[in-house]
Amino acid sequence: MKPRLRKAIEVLPGLLAAIAVMLVADEAAHRLGAVVLRLQGIDPAGRASPISGISMAIVLGLVIANVVRLPAALRPGLAFAVRRMLRLGIILAGIRLSVFDVLKLGAWGIPVVAIIVVVALVAAHALARAIGVSDNLGTLAAASTAICGVTAALSVGPVIEAEESEVAYTVANVTLFGLVAMLAYPYLAHGLFGAHSASVGLFLGTGIHDTSQVMGAALSYKELFRDEAAFRVATVTKLTRNVFLVAVVPLLAYLHVRRTGHAGRRVNVAKLFPVFVLGFLAMAIVRSIGDAGLPAHGLAFGAFDAARWAALVKALGETGSTAALATAMAGVGLSTNLRAFGKMGWRPLYVGGLAAVLVAGLSLALAALVGPRL
Repeated sequence: MKPRLRKAIEVLPGLLAAIAVMLVADEAAHRLGAVVLRLQGIDPAGRASPISGISMAIVLGLVIANVVRLPAALRPGLAFAVRRMLRLGIILAGIRLSVFDVLKLGAWGIPVVAIIVVVALVAAHALARAIGVSDNLGTLAAASTAICGVTAALSVGPVIEAEESEVAYTVANVTLFGLVAMLAYPYLAHGLFGAHSASVGLFLGTGIHDTSQVMGAALSYKELFRDEAAFRVATVTKLTRNVFLVAVVPLLAYLHVRRTGHAGRRVNVAKLFPVFVLGFLAMAIVRSIGDAGLPAHGLAFGAFDAARWAALVKALGETGSTAALATAMAGVGLSTNLRAFGKMGWRPLYVGGLAAVLVAGLSLALAALVGPRL
């Protein structure tokens, strides 16, 4: 039997198991999301779920792995899901981003996002050191809080050589604190900034972790308070935060290399820009070029009208990327023993909570200051 065929056969059982968990988790996320929307008085019909299928996949995987003794034959496929499907999902996520969306925030909005990203990165690291959490957990907390929640944690994990349990713990933090923010912040934003839609959008777009959670909060606000403008600003603000992934992943990779004893060696710049980050950037460039062709010629790349281009972007950037990332997270969950969480204790949870509160406070202040100018 050829080596490639043998490897494919070894990988198949574990990969199929991860895919099965992903599919079940996706359905569970939709059903739970519908419940959340109904509790807020919103009809869930035709609405995207505010509960991330990616987060649900890791939770379901953890439950299965710690209730059922999984056969060793699944390990190669689970490892493939964690590594390969993860990178594929991050690459596909790049097509969600367009430079034209970023420019919509203008001269005031972009600096707000930049300030929050920088402060969150520095503060989360400082909190981690003060509380006594490992450098890896501090870095993961910083990236997930500052940029785009789960996707940031998954992107940074490989370049800092984080343990799967550390990534899993970070995803759990994002899920917990992001869910609380998604439910509470729309009402807080209305109470503080009800007369200023841009302030509301800035706060929701910068104060909540994960993209799905931001969209859930923005949708709730739009439906509850009939404010389409706040929804648009929140969406564009979150996409702008996601752009920083391209710069932050190489930066954190460089700091990791320096921190782990390679300071005296020449740093290989190519290794600081992993293929999946370059792929993410390439897909963002593809999206921007396609968007530029619509107003100029009515077609993206001379082949896709606006409706077909939007459908393609959604299929790759949302459906495809989410499925790949959720499969990777199912693999992480199925490979993780909850005892590893116990060894890390409660301290990483404190870091995640304090970082979330800090970012929310800074976001409120900047939204109040800058929002009325947008």
